[in-house]
Amino acid sequence: MNSLYRQFLSYLDKDDRYSCVELVLSKLSNNEVDIVTLYVEILAPSLRESFCQDKQRQICIWEEHVRTSIVRTVIECCYPYVIRERVEKYASTLKGKVIVACPTEELHEIGARMVADFFTLCGFDSIFIGANTPQSDILEAIEYVKPRYLAISVSNHYNLLAAHRMVQKIHEVRENTRAKFEIIVGGSAFEQNLEMGRQIGSDLLLATFDDIHRLTQGD
Repeated sequence: MNSLYRQFLSYLDKDDRYSCVELVLSKLSNNEVDIVTLYVEILAPSLRESFCQDKQRQICIWEEHVRTSIVRTVIECCYPYVIRERVEKYASTLKGKVIVACPTEELHEIGARMVADFFTLCGFDSIFIGANTPQSDILEAIEYVKPRYLAISVSNHYNLLAAHRMVQKIHEVRENTRAKFEIIVGGSAFEQNLEMGRQIGSDLLLATFDDIHRLTQGD
């Protein structure tokens, strides 16, 4: 994967959206990479790379936004291959719906978007709610969709308090409606403190695709 990563990163450093998309789709089409490997070993690390070393500091923020936008485009273009792998590689049967969301204050949504595709691979109808969605709208979505799982992604540890408040409101909805769904949390904010998932009131903390796959095998 090192050569593919370096090639992808070289295009990303030049803000070359077309070449990033073309490269990834060609590799998927030729079965040279699978979705999980692509997301975990190529796309996610590319967003963590330091790219401001040779540039003026004041342009770093908009450059980060451009890179994130390119990676988001790549992910959206991968969806047909997600569906193909769900059938051919994982032989997943349809298992219901999962909502993937972020706390209102969380602005980083790429991780959550990848998680939505991971649930799709495992046979779920994944409903991805983008970042910065008002909490009241997320609660309405839960009541309307009636998911089997609600997955909350938190990237910035400063948003753990917001996540805690969100989970408490979700508990109220679950109790008032007697709905039967489990609350899952994940994301880089929990990497240094796995116990935090339990502390904020979630039912499960999942960190990897393998965690999601194991969870859903019993469905």
